[in-house]
Amino acid sequence: MGSLEHSLSTAQLEAVNRAFSKQSHNYDTEDVANPILKEMRQQVYRHFAKYLQPNSSILELNAGTGIDALHFVGQGHRVHATDLSTGMIQQIQHKISTYQLNDQLFCEQISYAELNNISGHKFDYAFSNFGGLNCIADLKKVTTHLPALLKDGGYVTFVIMPPVYLWEILWILKGDVKQAFRRFHKDGVMAHLEGEYFKTYYHSLSQIKKSFPPAFQFIETEGLCSLTPPPSHVNFPAKNPRLYRTLRRLDETVRSNFPFNRWADHIIVTFKMIS
Repeated sequence: MGSLEHSLSTAQLEAVNRAFSKQSHNYDTEDVANPILKEMRQQVYRHFAKYLQPNSSILELNAGTGIDALHFVGQGHRVHATDLSTGMIQQIQHKISTYQLNDQLFCEQISYAELNNISGHKFDYAFSNFGGLNCIADLKKVTTHLPALLKDGGYVTFVIMPPVYLWEILWILKGDVKQAFRRFHKDGVMAHLEGEYFKTYYHSLSQIKKSFPPAFQFIETEGLCSLTPPPSHVNFPAKNPRLYRTLRRLDETVRSNFPFNRWADHIIVTFKMIS
């Protein structure tokens, strides 16, 4: 069983690497062109701003092409960006060279399940944005390494997809029960990206809390697109501007309250290291 689990894990990692490497070439262009994704990213930044101190040292997991890393470097922070994808790391390396960021931004190709291989660093903040952690079944394989990487009083923020999202459940009105409840599969569901297939797992707030070692205190959670459509509905704001603005305003009102801080496209969850 151990060798089978290892082979499946290796196959998962290789598929994720290939998929996101293929996506890396167009990732920035698609990000800029997506108004919903831009709103989501700004909400994440506002959340971080409540806890991120000036001149912080930041560890980023699944950093993608470095969009968030460049944002924080621009604010005066130092970022150690990690990602499994060869293509994504190449994009970050290109940005480091282009913008001459060698003293502020460092990137490393590494799985977030192997953070123990990062040595000699203590960070003020660690984060994972936009569902990268949904590619792993057991979050403890990530969180177990965090106490050794964070300074006392340091923060961790995960932006991760939970099992319940009202916009997806609405698929049941079109008779697509499988799509409506796909996030509820405990053993994960097969995702398809750039011709590659790999498992995706949806983690509830309770599961996320249980994955953290005792050294961490849960601080807060808020929904990200609790009532608004997901980024895949890229044309929704242009086609329905008034409705989209209304949903955004409602989102701002309810996203920190139960159940909307648990039922959303993503949830933002923050912890503090207390010992």
